[in-house]
Amino acid sequence: MNIIVQIGIFFLICLAGDLLSALLPIPIPGSIIAMLLLFLCLLFKLIKPEHIEKKSDFLLGNMAFFFIPAGVGILEQFPLLLQNLLPLAVICVVSTVLTFGAASGTVRLVLWLQNRKGDGHHES
Repeated sequence: MNIIVQIGIFFLICLAGDLLSALLPIPIPGSIIAMLLLFLCLLFKLIKPEHIEKKSDFLLGNMAFFFIPAGVGILEQFPLLLQNLLPLAVICVVSTVLTFGAASGTVRLVLWLQNRKGDGHHES
């Protein structure tokens, strides 16, 4: 499919996400809604992966480029970050440990459910 059409698909989904974000009574970023819309479109086969393949590959291949503005923003706030270095370090360590724990618990739960289903205790 033509790259221009693929870009158009992405822009339409992003526009729909922004419009829904403006209409919702709760503050959800339009980009998050757009990702959910894209997921749903792919899930329900409204959009085929081939329809967005070239554009997706381009975005994934150049992902580092999109982090430059965030990195510059962090560098602009470097003095503030230095003032709060200890709390930020504690937050990073605690959130990392919690994330590892949640991931480990999820894997254990999924394996337990798979083993339970495999043993014939739970039949669909």
